[in-house]
Amino acid sequence: MNEADETDTIDEGKRLIRQGGDRGLSLSDRVAERFRRLTWRTPIHALRLRGRHPLKLIAVPDDPVPGDRRRGQALLEGRVDLRGESVDLETLDFTRPTWSRPMGDHLQSFAWLRDLAAACNRARGAPVAEYIMRHWLAAHAETISEPAWRAELWGRRILHWTAHAPLILSSADLIYRSSVLNALARGARHVERGAEKAPAGVARIAAWCGVIAAGLLIPGGDSRRAAGEAGLGRAIDSGVYEDGGVIARAPLAQVEVIQLLTMLRDVYAARRLGPPAAAAAALGRMVPALQGICHGDHGLSSWQGGGPISGTKIDAIVAATGVRARPLRQSRDWGYQRLSFGQVVVVVDAAPPPMSRLAEGGCASTLAFEMSDGAERLIVNCGGARASIVQVPPALADGLRTTAAHSTLIVGDSNSTAIHADGTLGRGVAEVELARQESAAAARIEASHDGYARRFGFLHRRQLVLAGDGRELRGDDMLLPAGRRRRGGRTPFVIRFHLGSGVGAAPTADGMAALLRLASGRLWQFRCRGGALTIEESLWVDLDGRPVPTQQLVIAAEAPAGGESIGWSLKRIA
Repeated sequence: MNEADETDTIDEGKRLIRQGGDRGLSLSDRVAERFRRLTWRTPIHALRLRGRHPLKLIAVPDDPVPGDRRRGQALLEGRVDLRGESVDLETLDFTRPTWSRPMGDHLQSFAWLRDLAAACNRARGAPVAEYIMRHWLAAHAETISEPAWRAELWGRRILHWTAHAPLILSSADLIYRSSVLNALARGARHVERGAEKAPAGVARIAAWCGVIAAGLLIPGGDSRRAAGEAGLGRAIDSGVYEDGGVIARAPLAQVEVIQLLTMLRDVYAARRLGPPAAAAAALGRMVPALQGICHGDHGLSSWQGGGPISGTKIDAIVAATGVRARPLRQSRDWGYQRLSFGQVVVVVDAAPPPMSRLAEGGCASTLAFEMSDGAERLIVNCGGARASIVQVPPALADGLRTTAAHSTLIVGDSNSTAIHADGTLGRGVAEVELARQESAAAARIEASHDGYARRFGFLHRRQLVLAGDGRELRGDDMLLPAGRRRRGGRTPFVIRFHLGSGVGAAPTADGMAALLRLASGRLWQFRCRGGALTIEESLWVDLDGRPVPTQQLVIAAEAPAGGESIGWSLKRIA
């Protein structure tokens, strides 16, 4: 049965256009940001941070987001673990960081407090939290500098410090307690002045959430709360599409914003107040959009540099929000399409990639898809460019962003959208045309992009049809002549289908098909019409961020100037 509800309507056709997508921050933007950071060191900014020292918090909110018990246990054992990286607490030194940026953000945001709270009670956790807090205060409480005083990190830090105040404020040392509360007040004054300058999307929303939390929990914060609510409304308008997707188009960013808004809601609850309408409405839109790109086991699919997240964790995050909704089938602006019949789920990237100034580590994945049968993933993207363990070589992480690392068509061994040496996305897909039709008998998506038009003179059009019983997915990949430009000779292209972990592939005798056996024993047949089918090695970044060896089906062919079409199907046979 289809998962749609009455409010989830389907648009039959749509055109999505990427504007300014090949440009990062302008020179003037970078200069202005650099100048703003230099002003942090001036006496004027130091005066702005002066004010009353709070003696206590008005209330202590709950942290509704579950922590990671394994990471919490590591903290009790004397280390901070994250994505294969470990920092020994005995040698912790915030003034001489030796860790990666993800680890630095994890430490600086104090998100690890959530993990510590999940692993132990206050009596065991407080000494660990206080130890790290004292080191942070010694390095950064009076020294205003990057990255510690970045607006986004202060926003997150305020949320975590207040939610886990019992862990960081249990000491009988009154001087230490006063230092923590004074740093909290100074940070609130700082982020209030810098939140609007934070990058649009997750960073700006995090900053404004911190401003509001400070306004609600530090005495005398009524004016700060009002300014924060207005700022958060603007941040949501600029950072979240009407369909509930974040502008970065990254599922990991989607999860982060949902967690931030959920924590903020509990800050209001601690004061027995209701959250702002803009925040509540955003959560109501974002949760079904997130569920729309999850597989049958509720686990997250891999898009825009993110790896999979387990269904258990997604379910816990959704439960914390209090939002009850069915998965969104069509995210019109966010750009993901969901087909679902029976136990089969297909998720398609049917939009241009994100603009460079709005996303870090974006991927050239237009018209790629993932497919699952129940709890098992059949077709995947390699994923994990931003979620892999720190030991993954940079060259491999960069490779995970390419078109070839996604289950789609690749012309001339080129990315559909250029990936520059500095990591930004360049020219390529500027326009995607989409048509969708759905009935009880089948769901059909037809989409095309212009990423290869300039260089090769072709549009890529992909048609996917999922049968109403969920037992067959039929596809057609076409290269169509674009405009008047014609190239002589034949243009090589391939279509890649990366297989999920544990899926075994065996070719048939005629060389035009392959049998795919899932770990559960279910059997699917892949068959193509045109091109040469081979089975090659691939990899998939798993739930822990580790690359695991897998296989991929590859159809190789050549397109004449007039274009070419390759038909294929995936059919469950047992």
